Amino acid sequence: MAITLNPDKFIELRPNVSILDVRSPKEYERGHIPGALSLPLFSDEERAIVGTKYTKQGKDLAVLAGLELVGPKLADFVRFGRKKANANGEIAVHCWRGGMRSASVAWLLETAGFKVYLLRGGYKAYRTYLRDHLRDQAADIRILGGMTGCGKTEVLHHMEKIGCQVLDLECYANHKGSAFGGIGQQPQPFAEMFENLLFDRWITFDFEKPIWIEDESKSIGRIAICDELFFKMRAAKVYRLNLPKSERINRLVREYAQLDINAIAEALKKIEKRLGYDIYKLCSTALNEQRFDQIADLTLSYYDKAYLIQNQKRDSSSFININLDKDEPKETALLIKAL
Repeated sequence: MAITLNPDKFIELRPNVSILDVRSPKEYERGHIPGALSLPLFSDEERAIVGTKYTKQGKDLAVLAGLELVGPKLADFVRFGRKKANANGEIAVHCWRGGMRSASVAWLLETAGFKVYLLRGGYKAYRTYLRDHLRDQAADIRILGGMTGCGKTEVLHHMEKIGCQVLDLECYANHKGSAFGGIGQQPQPFAEMFENLLFDRWITFDFEKPIWIEDESKSIGRIAICDELFFKMRAAKVYRLNLPKSERINRLVREYAQLDINAIAEALKKIEKRLGYDIYKLCSTALNEQRFDQIADLTLSYYDKAYLIQNQKRDSSSFININLDKDEPKETALLIKAL
């Protein structure tokens, strides 16, 4: 008989046991347990057929329709299981709610000789566990803030190298957070998958030690940070990097001057109204002439103002200012760790 585990124990299996996600491809694409393998019992189209039959004709006819669709695939499921099971013949299975899909595949694999683990409550229970953990787990969160171009992300990467715990939200979002943040990045995941990825890092932390996160607005590109984490971020101390504008302009030119000019033009178009028509036209002309330092200077005026407005939503006592003369991420990381 399959062994049924709660989400916390189920995801602990991953280093040694393959997890088979038997939901449809679209369900898997929207979000899945990191590391889980897609083995859909039904295609997206087949799932729709069975669901419609269940709604219009009842459970019994829906089950029969499902069996007709799945029957030819059974041997392939067993072959896949043999490739992915560990040396002890162990394998884990889950569907959306821990219902008929995972139970059917578990029965098949057990019949074929596997030792099978099931996720109690399915992927839905995993998602509830994720949200509850992010909300309820006490954590000493520290925010690394600062105006656009001060190198927060690079500083955090150096902090991680010297032993600090870092939750890199922009990495999981495939976006740097501004109108220009998606240039040169991979497509953004669905918000659900973004949360799964950051949670996979979250549960590795020692919650007796600080966790560093870059200061972000509610949205990173088209992804919104879930309230359970965002409220913690908003209540945390902000270590604010204050770097001269000239240094920030130099960094932005280094980061963006080699990127696709058409993509930069599209990003400028997105913030045309916020920049104002005159500033936008100046930026467009500067882009055509590849005067990237002027573009950085002009757009920073907008982003700096937006940052200051965002800071007004926090208590002034929550800021710890770190005044810097030079853009030196390694040295800044050591300074912050010493603080």
